[in-house]
Amino acid sequence: MGRNGEIRDELPVHTVTVKGFLIGKYEVTVKEFREFTKAKNRSFPIAPGWGWNDNDPIVNISWNDARDYCQWLSDTLKKTYRLPTEAEWEFAARGGKYSQGYAYSGSNTLQDVAWCFANASARTHAVGLKKPNELGIYDMSGNAWEWCYDWYGSYGFQAQTNPTGPGTGSTRIYRGGSWFDYGLGASDCRVETRYGYTPNSIATDSGFRIVKEM
Repeated sequence: MGRNGEIRDELPVHTVTVKGFLIGKYEVTVKEFREFTKAKNRSFPIAPGWGWNDNDPIVNISWNDARDYCQWLSDTLKKTYRLPTEAEWEFAARGGKYSQGYAYSGSNTLQDVAWCFANASARTHAVGLKKPNELGIYDMSGNAWEWCYDWYGSYGFQAQTNPTGPGTGSTRIYRGGSWFDYGLGASDCRVETRYGYTPNSIATDSGFRIVKEM
């Protein structure tokens, strides 16, 4: 995990081992999240400026909303669903054991695999329209940022197995970049880029994907 460079929170590069897991091929969509809100009789998120489209990734949701969705899905399907840990997310974004070492999830050319500031026309797009990465997963770079389970914290030098981040904190991990440019340009969408946001934060480019435990 991590990357050698000037961005401190991506340092140090360190070795991580993760156990087997299943991760969503796509980001959770507007249609899927609507099923949850109807079942739980809770308000649907505020619509972004471009409106809701069923096959777009759900946005304007907090980490708390994403956690609640996972709990509802677990209760409904009698399986364990949750947000990916940061280590699981990066493993999947890099292409797992089939990784070709790309800068972005599936390519060194951002626009081949991502809806980003340069090509998205300031909005999300339906999931799965760009090229997948080496594992057949879509949109891990661009389209919508994805919440991870972990509290935000600094990396260490030691090798780790199945890390879940600090035990407490004030911000949760955000990964993958989006259609919006926060000032880093294409760097936002790199597989190593990480941010922390408060669990109740919402934005028109904040979404998530799910993990199913094996």
